[in-house]
Amino acid sequence: MPQNLEHSGTSWKGQQLKHHSSVIDILDPRARVAAAVLFAFAVVLSHNFAVLIFGLALALVVAALAKLNFKRTLRRVIAMDMFMIFLVIMLPFTTPGKEMFSLFGFSASVEGLLHACKIALKANAVVLALLGLVGTMGATTLGHAMARLKVPEKLVHLLMFTVRYLDVIGQEYKRMRRAMQARAFVLRSNMHTWRSMGYLVGMLLVHSLERSERIMAAMKCRGYQGKLYLLDNMAMVRHDYYFIALTGFCLAILVGLNFY
Repeated sequence: MPQNLEHSGTSWKGQQLKHHSSVIDILDPRARVAAAVLFAFAVVLSHNFAVLIFGLALALVVAALAKLNFKRTLRRVIAMDMFMIFLVIMLPFTTPGKEMFSLFGFSASVEGLLHACKIALKANAVVLALLGLVGTMGATTLGHAMARLKVPEKLVHLLMFTVRYLDVIGQEYKRMRRAMQARAFVLRSNMHTWRSMGYLVGMLLVHSLERSERIMAAMKCRGYQGKLYLLDNMAMVRHDYYFIALTGFCLAILVGLNFY
């Protein structure tokens, strides 16, 4: 990875990559982002169980190659699957079709259960692929890759500034919480606590707005004209082309299986 990619890096701890170096890390960030997006489209638009299982298997292979931390990855997948559980419970009762069983007068359909299972497979496959290909990439590198892929500049700027100032807002929140604790404030389930937390959120927004205005003024003093200049020198090498060819082959299989 070119060193100057991280020239605009910040102190935000969330950007620190806490994973072992892997073969995925040496690939061009643009190829990784494009592969993740195309894979997500191919999986989401598929409706065949065999295709979805194959997509999930591919995502697991990518996650293994990326050497994702098992416990952290499992926690993230489980957090996402918690929403899927409600989907699996609700869809059979809201989708018309062949009755599977009846509960309190409500019929559960086989079609609804199958539909919920397909959505769960799609979600898990896409999340694992994103964690393996994009999640192991620094936020700054991701912003540069998106800019090189001609993503609208405003979206790229929004990502970069959000990444940069999330930590600043977090520090401001901690400072205000310490001030409340110094005044003997204790969190409870009463009206005083809810009112105080409402004031805290409101003041946090006001302070964030004032901070952003000061930052914008400082950036204009340094010649900022609404454009971030990229100093990276991303260039495709041989293994990137191999990766693109392999990705194209796998995507062709995914799409082709839908027609059988």
